Amino acid sequence: MDLDVDYATALLAAVLLGVGFVLQQYAAGQEPESRFLRLGILTDLLRKPRWLLGIACMIAGYLLVAWSIDHLELTLVEPLLTTYLIWALVLAVPISRQPVKVGEVTGALILIGGVTLISLTRSTTPVGLSFGSLSHWYAAAIIAGVAFVAVLIGHRRQGQVRATLTGTAAGLVFGVQDALTRQTLESLQGNSWTVLFSTWSAYALVGAGILGIWLMQNAFSAAPLHASLPAIAAGEPLAGIALGIVVFGDRVQITPGMLAIEAGGIAALIVGVIAVARSSAFSGLRKITVVITPGSHVGDSRTPVNGTRRDDQAARKFSRPAHRRQVHESPSGGDGR
Repeated sequence: MDLDVDYATALLAAVLLGVGFVLQQYAAGQEPESRFLRLGILTDLLRKPRWLLGIACMIAGYLLVAWSIDHLELTLVEPLLTTYLIWALVLAVPISRQPVKVGEVTGALILIGGVTLISLTRSTTPVGLSFGSLSHWYAAAIIAGVAFVAVLIGHRRQGQVRATLTGTAAGLVFGVQDALTRQTLESLQGNSWTVLFSTWSAYALVGAGILGIWLMQNAFSAAPLHASLPAIAAGEPLAGIALGIVVFGDRVQITPGMLAIEAGGIAALIVGVIAVARSSAFSGLRKITVVITPGSHVGDSRTPVNGTRRDDQAARKFSRPAHRRQVHESPSGGDGR
């Protein structure tokens, strides 16, 4: 029964994360390109109620993630959390008013199958060779370095490539954050919460959280959700699983049969993430943010020309009296004679 509660908690966390990500992208998609990788993007978003609601959902989700990490192995929690793509799709469909396609449903089923296969090959009992030892955290530094390179390359690109690379960096940082959460929870075992003030992992956890949120908002603002969410969804579990094995000594089944199942699960996880995240419902969210952004409109007839819309120019043109139109439309600019 306790194990069922732990699984349910992890899935509820995925629901909250999926809802939170959609709401955040809905707001961040309105930010101008000039805000990319600037702190001003956060100050702007703090004024938007929809974004704040998304952040509240995400925080609640990560609190449940902390509970799950304390009760399940990190290599098991990470794949379960990846199902937030499905819940994000559930919310994105009614918001964007885009129909769900067969390929998207198939991708969701493949994703669930991949999560199930990986879950079957993992132990639910924490096993540590050197539990949370500082000597093993070099792996986190390597992951952080990869994230930094991704951001640098993304800064030199535009559109979907920028969003994908920045999203990858955000996902890797969130994976490190999950491992730091586990380290912090271990520090609390048998101690008062005041021990957090003297624990390095608690400060690193806060820093990783802020950095991850900042990178994610920049990824959301660069392109539609389907460009960044698959990278975030893939980067986080990969980093988390790697740190679970290297830092915390999570047990890996090495029998041929289990290795085949794990390989199939990881492959299904990647395919499912890509299929679901590329949903037309996610790309449709970008179109909505364009419509509701002040001064922007959809459709060629409303494309700004010299600061005014074409239909506005036409309306003013035909609202003038006939004799005045003849004068203004004369090639010589005179009275038309």
